[in-house]
Amino acid sequence: MLPFPTLEEIKSAHVRIQSFIHHTPIMKSAAINEMAGCEIFFKCENFQKVGAFKARGAANAVAKLSEAQKKNGVATHSSGNHAAALARAATVAGIKSYIVMPSSAPAIKKKAVKSYGGEIIECEPNLKARETTLQDVVDRTGATFIPPYDFFDVVEGQATCALEMWDSGIEFDTIMAPVGGGGLLGGTALTSKYISPRTKIIAGEPEGADDAYRSFKAQQLIPMEKPNTIADGLLTSLGLLNFQIIMEYVDDILTVSDEEIIAAMRLIYERMKIVIEPSCAVPLAALLKNKEQFQGQKVGIILSGGNVDLGKLPF
Repeated sequence: MLPFPTLEEIKSAHVRIQSFIHHTPIMKSAAINEMAGCEIFFKCENFQKVGAFKARGAANAVAKLSEAQKKNGVATHSSGNHAAALARAATVAGIKSYIVMPSSAPAIKKKAVKSYGGEIIECEPNLKARETTLQDVVDRTGATFIPPYDFFDVVEGQATCALEMWDSGIEFDTIMAPVGGGGLLGGTALTSKYISPRTKIIAGEPEGADDAYRSFKAQQLIPMEKPNTIADGLLTSLGLLNFQIIMEYVDDILTVSDEEIIAAMRLIYERMKIVIEPSCAVPLAALLKNKEQFQGQKVGIILSGGNVDLGKLPF
């Protein structure tokens, strides 16, 4: 078993990154609550720096680098939000960042990486191409690889989102998050189970990228091959560290279709008047599909990010 961040380490990370992140608000919608039959508290990480929760993990990882590591900069592979988050964290720290991005990554996310000072190296849109291109970059530059999700320091940073939720004083019966690589879900599960063991942790995942669901049910890590979903932030395969955390602390994973994701996304646009990306809508879609599980509960949902090309909305 790989070591998990402790509650004390998560609290230290929260202090460490305070000047680099927003303390995002928790919002509610009476109309959505009525539809769902429960009280939902939306943690709005779409309002976070770089428009996503990824700012937390990247800031924490860069802050923990040694001076020797900083000299050669940092590198990663990412379809978008981690890319932008690491580029920004590196620029704030005064160091270089090299970002391997699949050619299929949304233009808005590539634009964000460039605006934050990251150097983009494009690759074919598959995990093998990402990893081999990244290795070439690391060999060439000596940069330190900061993984997008399967990395202690990143999970520790992502876990601070749930810490803020618990600091709000709300007694959550269930907390939900989307799952792709598992960094947000893993961090959320750790913080929540440390603070409130009775609270259920439930993930939402697209049917077209359901490796976490299949791994959870089989109790062994099953890599995703050829994922296909509108939720572009969840196209990655579940990481080993996060798989171990999920098996220990997550109660269930629910899958949803792209049609259900789009419907939940539109609902948030129409009722809450806020911008979210498709990946962000997955937990709400899962809740609405399985309403009987959540009746009368206080449910926290992490809205993971808001980086969407407004010219290509699916509705």
